Amino acid sequence: MRPRSPALLVAACIVLGVAGCGEDGSGSSARDTQSPARSDSKRTALVWAVGDGADGESDGRRVAQMIARSNPDRVLYLGDVYESGTAEEFEENYRPTYGILDEVIAPTPGNHDWDNREEGYDPYFERTGIPTDRHHYSFKTAGWEILSLNSEAGLEEDSAQRRWLPRALEERGTCRIAFLHRPFMSAGRHGDQRQVAPLWRALRGRAVIVLSGHDHNMQRLKPRDGLVQFISGAGGRSQYESDENDPRLAWDEDDEYGALRLDLRPGAARYRFVALPGRTLHSGTIRCRRLSG
Repeated sequence: MRPRSPALLVAACIVLGVAGCGEDGSGSSARDTQSPARSDSKRTALVWAVGDGADGESDGRRVAQMIARSNPDRVLYLGDVYESGTAEEFEENYRPTYGILDEVIAPTPGNHDWDNREEGYDPYFERTGIPTDRHHYSFKTAGWEILSLNSEAGLEEDSAQRRWLPRALEERGTCRIAFLHRPFMSAGRHGDQRQVAPLWRALRGRAVIVLSGHDHNMQRLKPRDGLVQFISGAGGRSQYESDENDPRLAWDEDDEYGALRLDLRPGAARYRFVALPGRTLHSGTIRCRRLSG
């Protein structure tokens, strides 16, 4: 595993620029936690995104090991520890698979995690240094801002998440990546998850990439509202077919396990869907307007 940078050795609120440390009595505002002094100063960063893989089985372990071999700067876990996110399942299913990446993990809760979050998701990720008193936060790396959003709660207009998000997006520019478990658009089994539409609308003109899991496959959807939806749910837990006739679908793979790799630099993200044991299936580059700060 790549040695941690100084920014990764300090408290998690500074490590991640975690805006979830800001409200509800935690002592700093969303704007404060996004200041350059509290951001990762890397000029390039290797970030992976994957979900729906922590069931303790061999396919999930192999995907996690493939990611670990690349020495990532960050791994965005897109949710779901099976079957119901209990403390026992985090120990027996998550820890032997994606737990090997805990030093660089940044999670978002999935539907399988949410009901038992107080015994599973929250205490597990608190031990890794992720504050989970709230389930949304942001951090910066390589000229990009990355936002973890909660698709399982906090979607109503007066929620803490909905109040926080516009403030988190105040800085002009589109070099932002949002990740949340449920996809706004999907050509997979679960289809569109329109309950997250308020989050999607808030991101328009302020981000270029949205990452999700939930459907157990790999998809790139055609741009909509200036946003590209990626689905990276082929982390090891079964496989779901995608509808190849969906006109919104730009590319998909539903027969292989793998993950999405993002090589970030200021103004651009090179993406690659990588299948076991390390074969690139699909790639491209997305450009963005640099953040004003």
